[in-house]
Amino acid sequence: MRITVAQLNPIVGDIRRNLKKITDALSECGRGSSDLVVFPELFLTGYPPRDLLERPWFIRQVQAAIDTLVRTSREFPDAGILFGAPLPTGKDAGRGLYNSALLIHQGRILLEQHKSLLPTYDVFDEARYFDPGSDNQVVPFRGETLGISICEDAWNDPQLWLRQPYSFDPIQVLAEKKATLFINISASPFYVGKEEIRYRLIRSHAQRHGIPFVFVNQVGGNDELIFDGRSFAVDGSGEPTAVLPPFAERVETIDTNLRGKPDSYLPQERIESVYQGLVLGIRDYLGKCGFSQAVLGLSGGIDSALVCCLAKEALGSQNVLGISMPGPYSSRGSVEDSRDLARNLGIKFEVVPVTSIYSSYLESLKTHFTGREFDITEENIQARVRGNVLMAFSNKLDYLVLSTGNKSELAVGYCTLYGDMSGGLAVISDVPKTMVYQLAEYINRKSEIIPEQIIKKPPSAELKPDQRDQDTLPPYYILDQVLDCYLDKGCSYRQIVEKGFDPKTVRWILRAVNVNEYKRRQAALGLKVTSKAFGMGRRMPIAAKYEP
Repeated sequence: MRITVAQLNPIVGDIRRNLKKITDALSECGRGSSDLVVFPELFLTGYPPRDLLERPWFIRQVQAAIDTLVRTSREFPDAGILFGAPLPTGKDAGRGLYNSALLIHQGRILLEQHKSLLPTYDVFDEARYFDPGSDNQVVPFRGETLGISICEDAWNDPQLWLRQPYSFDPIQVLAEKKATLFINISASPFYVGKEEIRYRLIRSHAQRHGIPFVFVNQVGGNDELIFDGRSFAVDGSGEPTAVLPPFAERVETIDTNLRGKPDSYLPQERIESVYQGLVLGIRDYLGKCGFSQAVLGLSGGIDSALVCCLAKEALGSQNVLGISMPGPYSSRGSVEDSRDLARNLGIKFEVVPVTSIYSSYLESLKTHFTGREFDITEENIQARVRGNVLMAFSNKLDYLVLSTGNKSELAVGYCTLYGDMSGGLAVISDVPKTMVYQLAEYINRKSEIIPEQIIKKPPSAELKPDQRDQDTLPPYYILDQVLDCYLDKGCSYRQIVEKGFDPKTVRWILRAVNVNEYKRRQAALGLKVTSKAFGMGRRMPIAAKYEP
């Protein structure tokens, strides 16, 4: 069978535009060159539509679009159309909606397959909106018997989990019903390393049942989530017959009768995938929210330099403004290094000194703080002045502020509310500090974009004389390992100490993570690139007391 994989980038809620993407793809390949054109999960609404699904008017718009597609399919008699959309269950009890795959051909709906396994872990909350499908059916089409599944339906593989999260395997059911070709439509979010997990998963299904498998994934950024695409097909031996590119739209027709080539699948290099994912996340977040330009503070440090490089790649140098805001404790290099970076990138650059603004704050507060020592209060005032300056440029020029704090800092609260945390998008809030350096090396792989002095200088907030991050924090290579154990792997204090880390350091890190939950709840939305990010996938209490 000739199957067109439509790896496309929907906008959540924009049913009219998403419908046009379907009809455009049909016009391109639906007249004789393809037997079936396949689109991702919930493509009509974009994924995830969240509480839009609870609006009756939205579901009526979805149904109107489906009706339009049924009529449109008559214009393409040679090709079936397979896509995802929410469908009413027609039942009085339950949530009232299914997450469904619809197969349409020549003015008829041949199959409505409802998603059986509804994930509720990490960033997923599908049981809030959908009822599970209770039946997995196959459908004959163009000489094949199609076994169609939706994203999570393919993830209950015994080799993937130590404990099976669901009581049955929909792919096994479809195989028992004599499917000759598996198709999975997905909106599978990216995190570093997930591409390899998906490939092993789909390959395992194909090998276990001896049935070719086509996996079609959404691409694009929607809020915190980045979708990498990377759709692919394997033959009945699990060997790849087609692999689509990551982080890019692609419409490609494949022949499921072809034999795959052993070892022809190569996962994307991990740091490259994080880089491309962040660039796509910036571009789509701004574009889908109606912004075209971004502004950020350039401190002369590596974090802001990295974010600036990502923004330039995502938006173009003409659409990025970097602002250096030297204060009373800024080094000379904080301005000059930032200027060099801006010159290398070709972005707009401004210098706005903040010492006089800071001094006016101190003067206004002097009588109230008489007799009290300089402390974190005065440090934070400087950070908040800078945040206000950036927001002023944002309001006046309609630029979105990009905040530049990394995951390591955000985890332990080494950041200032309403200061360096100000902004509309926290670009690297899921990037540990050690990965920041790896990304900087990736950016400089061909030539020096980030000046070497920025990479080599000791990290510092420059909010008091001779300040260094390591005066307050453990070394980043230790901090990031402990954070990975605690946040990503869910280890306890005892388990982390048993790995050889200093007990006092571990206790400090875990306490810092826990007591700063309130800060993260107020942080700008951040792009998810690791398996456990702060934001929608982390739901920890704030007013709580516990010992891990």
